Amino acid sequence: MHGMACHFRHVTTVLRLARKDLETRHLASSDQERSTRGATPLNASTLIYSSRFFLEALRISLMDVATISLLALLVTIVVSCTIRLHVGFLAIGLAWLVGLYAGIDANQVMAGFPTRLFLTLAGVTLLFSQAQANGTLDRIARRAVLYCRGNAGVIPMMFFALAFVLASIGPGNIAATAIIAPMAMAVAGQVGIPAFLVAIMVGNGANAGSLSPIAPTGIIVNGIMADVGLVGFEWHNYLNNMVAHTVIAFGAYFLLGGMKLMRKRHTGEIEVPGNPGTEKATDWSFDRSHYVTMSVIFALIVGVIFFGINIGMGAFTGAILLSLLKVGDELKAVNLMPWRVIMMVCGVTVLISLLDETGGLALFTQLLAGMSTPDSVTAVIAFSTGFISIYSSTSGVVLPAMLPTVPGLANALGGVEPIAIASAMNVGGHLVDVSALSTLGALCMAAAPKTEDPRALFNKLMAWGLSMTIVGAAYCYLLFTVLEIGIQ
Repeated sequence: MHGMACHFRHVTTVLRLARKDLETRHLASSDQERSTRGATPLNASTLIYSSRFFLEALRISLMDVATISLLALLVTIVVSCTIRLHVGFLAIGLAWLVGLYAGIDANQVMAGFPTRLFLTLAGVTLLFSQAQANGTLDRIARRAVLYCRGNAGVIPMMFFALAFVLASIGPGNIAATAIIAPMAMAVAGQVGIPAFLVAIMVGNGANAGSLSPIAPTGIIVNGIMADVGLVGFEWHNYLNNMVAHTVIAFGAYFLLGGMKLMRKRHTGEIEVPGNPGTEKATDWSFDRSHYVTMSVIFALIVGVIFFGINIGMGAFTGAILLSLLKVGDELKAVNLMPWRVIMMVCGVTVLISLLDETGGLALFTQLLAGMSTPDSVTAVIAFSTGFISIYSSTSGVVLPAMLPTVPGLANALGGVEPIAIASAMNVGGHLVDVSALSTLGALCMAAAPKTEDPRALFNKLMAWGLSMTIVGAAYCYLLFTVLEIGIQ
């Protein structure tokens, strides 16, 4: 707000100078005319000269590049919340238009495309789409469920753990939920577990692992933070997000009926269905293709953690190896890849890069700083990020738009660790992602048993998502501001 006020004062000053110059020239002209043949109207040269001041003021007030670029970002966010339009493509188009106005060459605009991020996301999702297509991930999940042996209270916790592990090892939160939700809801219907509790555990379990350094969202977050100078916080991001979702999910689970389920047992046989779209199986046993796939994934994880190999290039190599060994169907895997999300992230990043160049990012940072204090910033940011994320993509739109402001926001407020602000954005944005309007919530609703009232489940998940804006703000304030946990 301070920046906008300064801008308005500058425009007012220019207009005042224009008026003063006009009056001065009018008086001079009038004196000259009166000395010859009396008073006459303003001459044309005076009007033309003075109008230049007015046009300059009009240009400054209406055509400020930083403001226009920020408005382009706001349009992108609003569209992502309200219209079924690919936001990534919209962001690229808006970036080009703003660049045209600002005199920025199209090649400079295209230079903002995150090639490294694109290749990393494409490689990782290709590898794990192959693991999904050949049934490896389904078999792992099914085997784990059978270990619960009919304990109704343990089954939702097992689904949380499964979703967490699958999201952490590479597929990410959306893919993990897509794999786990159908079997989780099917089992819940057989055992008598409320679908709402299963949705909370599956969705939050997947989100708990979403910021793993080798998961797509973790790659996005760490890449953006590295681009703005926040390097070395990969495990902070992962652990802070994991702890938040674990604490809140298990707290809600036991408060909302989990304790009663702990005393309930299912004595009949539990049928665990396969995931639609993957390779069918009759006995669900592991064969050569599944062991090879698991070995390649394990080798990639070891290589990334202990030998520092590039995860994107390593994943591409692993995917090609699976194809050469005839244990992976790359065409089916390519169809399973989340291309919409990948291009959404890349498109918004192009627009954010332009904002950085035009000063729009600095203006956005000033607006955020104007709403916060050093003590309240984590709560304010967590609430704001969470509220927008209810209606928009957290990894595709919200975090790519918000995370670049972290260094400037920390400097503007003073006395705040950048990782505290970044963690508030990450946690606040993800805690709401089991709402009925989010991808994870929608996947759980789509898989719910036919005996479940869809309207009631929708309302419960919507209430959960909205309540998480407040819970997330309180959690981030307590952990990252008061206790300063996870930011050192």
